[in-house]
Amino acid sequence: MEQPLFVLVALFLVSSCKGQSWTAPDFCHQQKCPQFTVVEANQDFEERLYVATDWITTKIESSDDRDVMAAHSRLKDYCQKQQKAGYEISADTWPGLITVKEGEDGSALTMSWFVPPGTAKPENTDELVTLQSRPEATVYVRVFGGIPSIKKGQDNAKFLRDALAKAGKTFDPNTYSGAGYDSYFSLTHHNEIWISAA
Repeated sequence: MEQPLFVLVALFLVSSCKGQSWTAPDFCHQQKCPQFTVVEANQDFEERLYVATDWITTKIESSDDRDVMAAHSRLKDYCQKQQKAGYEISADTWPGLITVKEGEDGSALTMSWFVPPGTAKPENTDELVTLQSRPEATVYVRVFGGIPSIKKGQDNAKFLRDALAKAGKTFDPNTYSGAGYDSYFSLTHHNEIWISAA
């Protein structure tokens, strides 16, 4: 009787260990994206625990479409330059983040692209693009559809802040990120607003 019990326990442990490997959600479109665990979900938001991540980041001069596209081009050029130099920085990851930090002097905007774990990264010598490491963090997420825009990001950030306050969550009220997982020209869009827990 002991042997069948041992076999059952062993099978359970093997299946449990296999279940711990992370499978990216469908909205990552089989591209590499940051690993997370959903801690809690309700109709207004998800609470996710993200592992530590790396990003390449550049400043966006304003919310004008031309400045957003210029930031996108800087990140793309940076990836191509690093690939030619023998590094693995890839432009084929999700999400693309636009982070808004609101302050007394207005808003500061940055654009970031995810750098997968294990990527060989160059020294941080570019004046316009920086390598950024983010520690493990709890992030509150609101999902929305449609073509992404700064205005839709602002509206969904306000909705998420209100829902978090109502739920009694503590969070950074001055910073949020809009996360996009699709090409601007895609027929469908999976967009998210991220607000970090305080």
